[in-house]
Amino acid sequence: MPHRPRLLFVSEAITLAQVVRLESLAARVDRKRYDVHFACGPVDDVALLGSGLDRIPLFTIDRQRALKKLDRGERLYETSVLERYVEEELALFDRIQPDVVIGDLRLSLAVSARLRGIPFATLINAYMSPFAARESLPIPDHPIVSLLGAERAARYWPKAFPVAFAHFVGPLDEIRKRHGFAPSGGLLQALVDGDFTLYPDVVELCPTRELPENHRYLGHIPWSPSVATPEIGQGLREHRPLVYITIGSSGRYAALGEVLRTVAELPVNAVLATAGRFELLDPPPNVQVVRFAPGADIARKASFVVTNGGASTSYQALAEGKPVLGIPSNLDQYLAMTAIERANAGRLVRSGEATPRALREAFVELLESETLREGARAVASAFARSDCHERFQSWLQEALGARGKEISYETSA
Repeated sequence: MPHRPRLLFVSEAITLAQVVRLESLAARVDRKRYDVHFACGPVDDVALLGSGLDRIPLFTIDRQRALKKLDRGERLYETSVLERYVEEELALFDRIQPDVVIGDLRLSLAVSARLRGIPFATLINAYMSPFAARESLPIPDHPIVSLLGAERAARYWPKAFPVAFAHFVGPLDEIRKRHGFAPSGGLLQALVDGDFTLYPDVVELCPTRELPENHRYLGHIPWSPSVATPEIGQGLREHRPLVYITIGSSGRYAALGEVLRTVAELPVNAVLATAGRFELLDPPPNVQVVRFAPGADIARKASFVVTNGGASTSYQALAEGKPVLGIPSNLDQYLAMTAIERANAGRLVRSGEATPRALREAFVELLESETLREGARAVASAFARSDCHERFQSWLQEALGARGKEISYETSA
């Protein structure tokens, strides 16, 4: 029987988004053609529900501790943790014997995959790339912002971020040095460090400059949990615009209270998906609370979507042609929302500035603005023109063909 190339998908599991976009790619790979393996840390069962994938357990840092570190502006990994990552990945490689490794925010793969000589691709949003077309980096909700205010802190940010980024990747560079590899060059360079870099984006939303040949745009990777669509309307007023709200697996709770108070004062209905992170005991009467929802279905019915600003739910909304109100806190979320605002497809309200007045103004604009609706529809069209699964399949053939591993036989219907 001909050799089926072995594909190993390895995800960090700090946020649900990191797991589900890899899961979405892995689940659509032809199993008659490829032997597919999926490894990640502990994750909610909904992430892999209906995918047909079995999770290979893999050590990762605790998600709640990681999110708290991000809130405090601290680095996620210490040297001892990354060394354990490398050791576990090497053991996994020896057991699975993969022909290609595809990772998502698993920075240690830049060491472990190269130690075994296995080609690997890293999946990262194009707005996080050092090749992204931008004039500056937005300042995230670092504690210094609370101390100085966003305007004053932003003046110091251009000088501070290279130092902050170097501090963040210091442990990774120590591990690279131990194993004979050059330093990463900085945080953004570490994020794209692979034999291939795959962007789950479209160039119309996240343009880049002077992109290396081994970097590829895949297009938006859609995902919604395999759960039933909730019956919308129980206890809600008829003929009101619908707003879909979710802070996802990494958004801050603090702004949610102000969001709900704003909803309570406006003639709208809302569906709030908690992602299982909290229980809302006394929601406003015009808010319906669910644990998980098929976000694409709810976004399709909504006038706009309120998110933590990250690409996962924001892109889900944009794929349905619906504008986004993003309330970001970390750098990834700020970069995503900056790109969305630039495309006139949404509005950004800093989580530290999510006052009742700011939120009400944003809600009214999103309800009334034809410019924002047109921008969201333009992004939806760009998403629709890019089939991520087709592009991923083409990349696989290229990557495996270069190693003489790809074979030709019929794909499944």
